[in-house]
Amino acid sequence: MAEDKDVIEKTIAEDLVVTKYKMAGEIVNRVLKQVIDKCVVGASVREICEFGDRLLLDETSKVFKKEKDLKKGIAFPTCISVNNCICHFSPVPSEPDYTLKDEDLCKVDLGAHIDGFIAVVAHTIVLGASTDNKVTGRKADCITAAHYASQAALRLLKPGHDSYAVTDVIQTVAESFKCKPIEGMLSHQLKQFKINGEKTIIQNPSDAQRKEHEEFEFDKHEVYAMDVLVSTGEGVGKEADARVSIYKKTDEVYQLKLKASRMFYSAVRTKHGNMPFNLRSFEEETKAKLGVVECVNHKLIEPFQVLYEKTGELVAQFKFTVLLMPNGPHKITGLPFEPELCQSEYSITDQDVKSLLNSSANPKAAKKKKKKGEAVTEPQPMEVEAAA
Repeated sequence: MAEDKDVIEKTIAEDLVVTKYKMAGEIVNRVLKQVIDKCVVGASVREICEFGDRLLLDETSKVFKKEKDLKKGIAFPTCISVNNCICHFSPVPSEPDYTLKDEDLCKVDLGAHIDGFIAVVAHTIVLGASTDNKVTGRKADCITAAHYASQAALRLLKPGHDSYAVTDVIQTVAESFKCKPIEGMLSHQLKQFKINGEKTIIQNPSDAQRKEHEEFEFDKHEVYAMDVLVSTGEGVGKEADARVSIYKKTDEVYQLKLKASRMFYSAVRTKHGNMPFNLRSFEEETKAKLGVVECVNHKLIEPFQVLYEKTGELVAQFKFTVLLMPNGPHKITGLPFEPELCQSEYSITDQDVKSLLNSSANPKAAKKKKKKGEAVTEPQPMEVEAAA
């Protein structure tokens, strides 16, 4: 496969690479909007996830049609994690589904790639929310906290800044709303055909995680999937009854014993390469479930666990893909946040954080005249008090 070749690493210093990232980003944003539109009372989470995955495949199939060897498709399968479910809920047909209810807090998470250049996104909504029916209480607290924490993080994603400045600002914002970031969650550097790059930004690390997790400086031409998850509870994720459905091939080597495992692993390499995939993408679910066990036991395939906060708590998530361009961070995924739908009783009091949020995410780009028909994705300065 293309990602296995020993080639010079392609970065966003190259215009064509930037174009591919942006195309993937545009697809992801379009699909996210359509998936959110499907999130209505009475809808099946599994059916919406299946719809999202079909759309990602359909949209990516329309670009670079002439380049037959160019790989493209799903970079992260569609997940809809509701209320206290933190992440990775995207059930296969044989597992319990979830039917959406009024006032459910839904986190929609998905991604696409073009030629291995990955764009991912996550957005949080509350079913039934409107300007006449605002989100209040703890729901509003964690959503507003996650939003402002992600925006503060964006403004620190600049060459020369260090990773723990991002960790600390997420913590500060969450605490302003009496919430906690989910412990140990990582935001990864993205590289061609690699969704889990070596450089990672950790949120709410335990003492042990802080010792293990080295601080580093951001550099120009890097790309990150900035992922912020904020909880009304203790901020500790645990596995529950929901079975894992999303997996990813690793670089480990092992001679599989079972024929079912070998067939499954071969299909993963051919169809998905190093990208995460859902077991639903295999025609015979039973065989896929059988094959994945030996692969996981010998670390050829790694699972994305479905994690939960305590029952009754709530978790909000905002994730976006950002290109660290020489003139500042360029955010290529994410939908606008609607502060008028959320009414938290808390607000940000830390003056440094308020100043950071009231600065532009990309001052140099903001000064440039917008080209005709071109969308500007860098957020402008935010009036923090207005939304409090």
